Amino acid sequence: MSDNPHLLPEVKKHYGRITNFVNNEFVESDAERHLDVTNPATNETIAQVPLATAEEVDRVVQAAAEAFEEWRETPPHYRTQPFYRLKVLMEKNYEEIARVLVQEHGKVIDEARGSVRRAIDNIEFACSIPSLMMGETLEDGAAAGIDEEVIRQPVGVFACVAPFNFPAMVPFWFWPAAVACGNTYVVKPSEQVPITQNYIFRLIQEAGFPDGVVNMVNGDKETVTALLTHPLIRGISFVGSTPVGRIIYDTGSTHHKRVQCQAGAKNYVTVMPDANLDACLPNMISSFFGNTGQRCLAGANLVLVGDGANRMVERFVEAARRIRMGYGLDETVQMGPVISHRSRQRILGFIEQGLAQGGKLLLDGRNPKVEGYAEGAFVGPTIFDQVTPDMPIVKEEIFGPVVTILRVKSLAEAIDLVNGSPYGNASSIYTTSGKAARQYRYRVNAGNIGVNLGIAAPMAFFPFGGQKDSFFGDLHGQAKDGINFCTDRKVVITRWV
Repeated sequence: MSDNPHLLPEVKKHYGRITNFVNNEFVESDAERHLDVTNPATNETIAQVPLATAEEVDRVVQAAAEAFEEWRETPPHYRTQPFYRLKVLMEKNYEEIARVLVQEHGKVIDEARGSVRRAIDNIEFACSIPSLMMGETLEDGAAAGIDEEVIRQPVGVFACVAPFNFPAMVPFWFWPAAVACGNTYVVKPSEQVPITQNYIFRLIQEAGFPDGVVNMVNGDKETVTALLTHPLIRGISFVGSTPVGRIIYDTGSTHHKRVQCQAGAKNYVTVMPDANLDACLPNMISSFFGNTGQRCLAGANLVLVGDGANRMVERFVEAARRIRMGYGLDETVQMGPVISHRSRQRILGFIEQGLAQGGKLLLDGRNPKVEGYAEGAFVGPTIFDQVTPDMPIVKEEIFGPVVTILRVKSLAEAIDLVNGSPYGNASSIYTTSGKAARQYRYRVNAGNIGVNLGIAAPMAFFPFGGQKDSFFGDLHGQAKDGINFCTDRKVVITRWV
């Protein structure tokens, strides 16, 4: 990388045709359909991704199923050995993975690095499976001389359907725990951002997992349907929008699979009058505009309680106005483009609708001028005031850098506003009052709660929460929930005469 941060490092211009990964080999797809993968900052095509058919999915799943019995019989402390090697390889290639990610997704380089770090965290978690997978035993549990125990056993072939917004991180929420527990796996990256996983799978291959244990298939809706309906797939993990999550959950459940769907969000960030704005404002700005608003933990609705709202609005708008936009490989850039021009048009449609319904734009991001990247899919920070809770820009997931400001008189009113949303992914409160913070986390119906931080992102050893229309299923991704999702608990009752 150049010593001058304004000069971008050289990057690969085209990654060619993306391949699948089956039985520890990269395999050219025989799919007739494919999509162009576009760099959203430059609008240049940088790869082609095949869209696998049901027949191709079947070959991948069959490979995983054939590998299952031998892998499940491998002792847990041996199953973790490839994970130790993979962690070293991910650390070694950390910067390159982040740079590839920026090119296909558009997020800024520091955000890309952070998401790769979270992927590595989940590898570390999987290395603890020999302890985490332990069962429970009780002597004389049923009666004198009769012992009772619970053991955990792997189930079979699992798969994940990953979203576009975190190409490196999200698959790692699921597959390391499942594979370390003795299952085999199929990863289906988002067809919009397949290059990062293709790069990572070269490291997975080098780490030495046995043939068929970890596999990858590229595709779109047809590919996902084939996974959801395949009789050898035992469980599906999904991250994406609520409408698609509902379809995934219903289809997978109908076909007798375990399903966990981390779905959409419309997160409320509540600011109390006593909040320390000097300490909280940078963090708050990151919540709303980090990753260009394209994350399920992003702030969307800013709820200002009581006195001092106008002062808060002025500072918030001014901080957002100073955000520097551009190509994410430039170290000085703070916000990149949205994922595609199609997404940009959808976001602009929400902004126009908000204006038509009486919202007032305090900051207009519809036509940002990003020097050198006129063809990019850029939307600038956008802030609405004078909105009502029934407006679509307040109620619906926009998945872009659009913020609405709502004013309430009390904490109780703020909590009612949050709980009135059909979504329950995350919510945050900024306050110096322990009483207010406790009341908020006690009463708010959301799976991830932030106190004086706007991105309530659980570490790998905690489950990724979600309630209401933000989650479908019983067990969340990550941590013990993830282990329970991909194992069966068998009860053994023993009596020796």
